[in-house]
Amino acid sequence: MLIPDKNPEEMLTGERCYIRELLNDERVPEASVAECRVPAGVTTELHRLAVAEWYIVREGEGLMEVAGAAPFAVGPGDVVAIPPKASQRIANPGTADLKFLCLCLPAFSPECYESLESD
Repeated sequence: MLIPDKNPEEMLTGERCYIRELLNDERVPEASVAECRVPAGVTTELHRLAVAEWYIVREGEGLMEVAGAAPFAVGPGDVVAIPPKASQRIANPGTADLKFLCLCLPAFSPECYESLESD
């Protein structure tokens, strides 16, 4: 099965990061994959997903917070497992972009996202 690239450009999200979906297709409901980029000095929105999520850090340094635990440092090669419904956010305290892949199991849909920040 070939799944053509439908999203060649990254998009700025309300989560305060840039995302480009690599795989999110109804023919593959088991998983989705996205490239994520957090600019220097930015912390993503505190949120939770109804699905399991895995961050695979490719470039840069970050501080990851999962389920209200103390933030911990992440860098290239690190993989972070985020259980379904766990609060989460990632900060980029560095001077370069933080880039990671985001794998969701099952596939991400907007309905599974919940902001935990007040407007």
